[in-house]
Amino acid sequence: MISNKKQSNDLLEGSVFSTLKSMTIPMIYGLLFLMTFNVVDTFFISLLGTEPLAAISFTFPITFTIISLFIGLGVGTSAVISKLYGSGEIETAKGMGTSALYISSIIVGIVSFIGYLLIEPIFLSLGAHQSLLPLIHDYMNLWFLGSVTLMGPMIGNAILRAWGDTKTPSFIMGAAGLVNAILDPIFIFGFGPMPALGVKGAALATLISWLVGTIVVMYILTVKNPIIHTRLPNLAQLVQMSKAILKIGLPAAGANMLTPISSAILTAIIAPYGVAAVAAFGVGFRIESIACLIILATSMTLPVFIGQNYGAGNMLRVKKAYQQSIKFSLVWQFFVYIILILLAPWIARIFTNDPDVIDIIVLFIRIIPIAYGLQGVIILTNSSYNALHKPMVALLLSVVRLFVCYVPLAYLGSELYGLTGFFIGAVCGNVIMSIISYRLFNQQFTQATS
Repeated sequence: MISNKKQSNDLLEGSVFSTLKSMTIPMIYGLLFLMTFNVVDTFFISLLGTEPLAAISFTFPITFTIISLFIGLGVGTSAVISKLYGSGEIETAKGMGTSALYISSIIVGIVSFIGYLLIEPIFLSLGAHQSLLPLIHDYMNLWFLGSVTLMGPMIGNAILRAWGDTKTPSFIMGAAGLVNAILDPIFIFGFGPMPALGVKGAALATLISWLVGTIVVMYILTVKNPIIHTRLPNLAQLVQMSKAILKIGLPAAGANMLTPISSAILTAIIAPYGVAAVAAFGVGFRIESIACLIILATSMTLPVFIGQNYGAGNMLRVKKAYQQSIKFSLVWQFFVYIILILLAPWIARIFTNDPDVIDIIVLFIRIIPIAYGLQGVIILTNSSYNALHKPMVALLLSVVRLFVCYVPLAYLGSELYGLTGFFIGAVCGNVIMSIISYRLFNQQFTQATS
């Protein structure tokens, strides 16, 4: 039986800041290990040379597109279940979790299979050179075919978070990240009877770690802490519940998928600057995933807090949670920026010995992270809108941010001032969009509660 009554009381009645803090800290540890997937892969693959590193950098926008689809479906799952739980509809919440697992697996399976069939056209359109395609195939063939195993770490954990449990998901993500870190060097470079598989080994290590995460989370959801139904839902129930999840999940997935799509466009813009620039840009995005770790963790716990309070009608707590999270984002990310500036040359040398790649990584670190706090404002605003069951507003903000502000200004900066202008333009896009997001959320919230 579930035993999270105290957690729910904390979400609905306890101190806003203390509750968010207690929920977010476990998520930070879990995400820290989860983020090592890309960072560890990048580190070990960088030891193979600049071309393998460039090949993996080209795959990042595509792999993150599929991951973003899962994240979006998880957002829809969490938003629906947390509201149901906050309003006391326990059995319906369990049915929603069961349906979410089925529908997410079907959708991602179809998308990944199409991606598998179109690997060469996709990566050639991104600007990848023909010489990199064998390396890209080695990685993406396995990655696409195994991507459905992300169901457990993504959707299963979203179900747990919706019920107020953030500790268990952090453990599962940590375990999966640890498995990946152990298997990466074994599969990439070979060990004992295991032959060296190169970049294919990185994909295989990732696939196995996801599978471990899925097995663990399904055991927890169905046996240890049964918060989904083990019986198959009938077709009518599956359709009805899937509609409720997809009403939020698909726009949220679309918004999340816009980020890697824009990254793919940015990669194409930067490709003419050479392999070193592409490799450095890929490393920069992996550094960003760590630098924004705490804000990403907050964006995963804030919607649960908002969702349950929204279901219980506590709208003043919703507003207070949003505003406190925004203030924290700005202060924390400024501190992170100072640390990155001081350590930039050493961070770059972790990933490569190529002096050209090092120079571009340092340039990235000196410019892009200055706007990470403002980027946090955008991320937290979007997650808050999804929790309030307004996914189309979040999607619209994402479209405006990426394709009206971020990408166009980065391209304009590139045309005027080269790589430096490219990075400065991206920063300007985040500055403009953070102001729009914050003002719009507060305006709509005031109208809704007046």
